[in-house]
Amino acid sequence: MIRSITLIYSDSQDWRLREGYVEIRTHKGWIRVGYRNHRQLHRYLYNNWKPSSELKLKLTDGKILVYLTLTKEFEISYNPDNSVAVDINENNVTLAVFVDRRLHEIYRIETNIGRIVIAYSERRRRITEGRSTRDRVARKALRKLREGERKEDIIYKTAKIIEEIARKYSATVVVGNAHRGKDRMASNARKRLRHRIHRCCASKLVEILNKKPLYVVEESEAYSSSRDPFSGKPIKPIKRYTPSVTHIALRGGRRVKVIKIQMRLARLSNGLTMNRDMIGAINIGLRYLSSDGRAWRPPQQGPMQLGRSW
Repeated sequence: MIRSITLIYSDSQDWRLREGYVEIRTHKGWIRVGYRNHRQLHRYLYNNWKPSSELKLKLTDGKILVYLTLTKEFEISYNPDNSVAVDINENNVTLAVFVDRRLHEIYRIETNIGRIVIAYSERRRRITEGRSTRDRVARKALRKLREGERKEDIIYKTAKIIEEIARKYSATVVVGNAHRGKDRMASNARKRLRHRIHRCCASKLVEILNKKPLYVVEESEAYSSSRDPFSGKPIKPIKRYTPSVTHIALRGGRRVKVIKIQMRLARLSNGLTMNRDMIGAINIGLRYLSSDGRAWRPPQQGPMQLGRSW
């Protein structure tokens, strides 16, 4: 039984978008598919957004769903002395903001994608335990899992936060080379760890950032969290440290959720104690700033300003 049919028109000569309907070329000539007034579509069309050459139609439950891709050209302006370095980790994304080639502030965005991957992996194991994946009951239960939707929602929200910070300072977005780093880690990992590495969505975040009106540069992230950003020497992690507990009030929620954040700390050559994720973001930013041969300006004396934690 066929429940849905998907048609894709890859050439704009085979379809036209009109006011209130879409014209589609078929083997019997042109036909019209009407659509209801969509406020969001009109808002994009009246703001100089243009449809791309691809049109997707999906026939399901007696309805026709029309998928349009809209494009718009943006003029990207940025200051090469300002940068937002992005260090993508399993459960967080750490940002180091450089203004006038000086470390200005640090942000830490808690994504918890690693914990989501582990939880859904355990749920899939329980569903398929003693059953085949071709079993009807197992397939129905697996279809109800929303791992992809939850991770995609988190990634898009994270990309929006990075875009807001980068546009605020007219900065370049510097990200680690996710593909090379992921392949290197997966080659030496066990089976279960390899599964977590391939589903951590690092490359997806880089892909979304490249589609935004930002100037994005990829830098090598090899040994970025194990090198002292001030002296360049290897650092040693601090052992036997009790992770701190941060109280975060959920936006729009009625309860205060307590999250236990695991901190990987290291002591630097200047006596500071810093999280290794922050060190990784700082080193990624320094590699970009030093690529033109100019020196970066060390932060001023005194406590470093920390941004909000999401």
